[in-house]
Amino acid sequence: MITGAGGGPVAVSASSSGVVSATTSATVGSGGAGGSAAACPSTPPIEGPGISAPAHQWTWIPIAGAVCRDGSPTGIGVRLNPGSTKLYVYLEGGGACFNAATCAIALGSFGQVEFASWAGTVGLTGIFDATQVANPVQEWNAVYVPYCSGDVHAGDVSGAAVPGGPTGQDFLGYENIALYLQRIVATFPDASQVLLTGISAGGFGAAFNYDRVAAAFCPLPVALLDDSGPPMSDAYLAPCLQKQWRGLWNLAGVVPAACTACTEPSGGGIVNYVSYLNERWPKSPKGLISSTQDAVISTFFGYGTDDCTASTPLSGATYAAGLQDLRANYLAASPLWGTYFVDSITHTYLLGPGFYTTTVGGEPLTQWVADLLDGHPGNIGP
Repeated sequence: MITGAGGGPVAVSASSSGVVSATTSATVGSGGAGGSAAACPSTPPIEGPGISAPAHQWTWIPIAGAVCRDGSPTGIGVRLNPGSTKLYVYLEGGGACFNAATCAIALGSFGQVEFASWAGTVGLTGIFDATQVANPVQEWNAVYVPYCSGDVHAGDVSGAAVPGGPTGQDFLGYENIALYLQRIVATFPDASQVLLTGISAGGFGAAFNYDRVAAAFCPLPVALLDDSGPPMSDAYLAPCLQKQWRGLWNLAGVVPAACTACTEPSGGGIVNYVSYLNERWPKSPKGLISSTQDAVISTFFGYGTDDCTASTPLSGATYAAGLQDLRANYLAASPLWGTYFVDSITHTYLLGPGFYTTTVGGEPLTQWVADLLDGHPGNIGP
């Protein structure tokens, strides 16, 4: 049950000045708003003050303790709509830091200045475009989680040294999400619908963080929408690369201990996290968007070539086969997993005009997302 400091429900309201605020802090234990604790997994309480911000405009919220991989402070962006009880939380993408080459690409800082630039440009496009009637989340409350941790929002280690790369790296993306949840859950105690989504590294991050976000809002089903972050099986995502990520980012503290198959002796097994989520959250809709020959992710997976001694991007045919394997042998186990595969090399679809112009087999991407949110995910594309 969600309660305030005095035991009563937390109220989110809008003042005459258009400022949305939560009147008290919230505590979420093994249950959710209006539900039975027995129906939800036992989880530690989530406590924190709610967020106050002007309605209908992006606002930067610094979060105490949240840091980028260079140790600089960070936070989240919010766009609140007092007329809606629906919420989506978006995790940004932007590469991953695990060797000298990849760390040179991944962002190392993100604060209010960077957010202001983002809010006036990217923050008005794609899934964030509140003017598009075709947008399934047009009027929803929005939370933007920037990406500067370099660990697909899944790291749990300070002062790490990257082999052949920089030292003193704070891979704390997973810890940052815990801090964000304290504020987010408190702000939306009466949420009627929740979506956790993200692109690329944020797609992987949405999947890695899904279990605890779902627990935080339980018994309300939380939808998952992973754009271009497919957790392929070991034949396509090399076990040596999975092992490298586990060690560098300390994924042992992130992947649920109950998912014993998620960490195999060879170093592989991440794909089995899909099966774990299917069993743990059988009533929650989940979806994956991907190009059949994604040029970016195929390059990252290529770092696993020859037992991680070389880097050769997966061929288009191999990447497509990996997606088909993922769909047929893992996602299909749940009727609430949907897929939207585009025959392309394009990377990510939720941002920019592509969110509204992409159609596969006569099915617009926006309609597929709307169906997913309605609990009827389909399998579209090759």
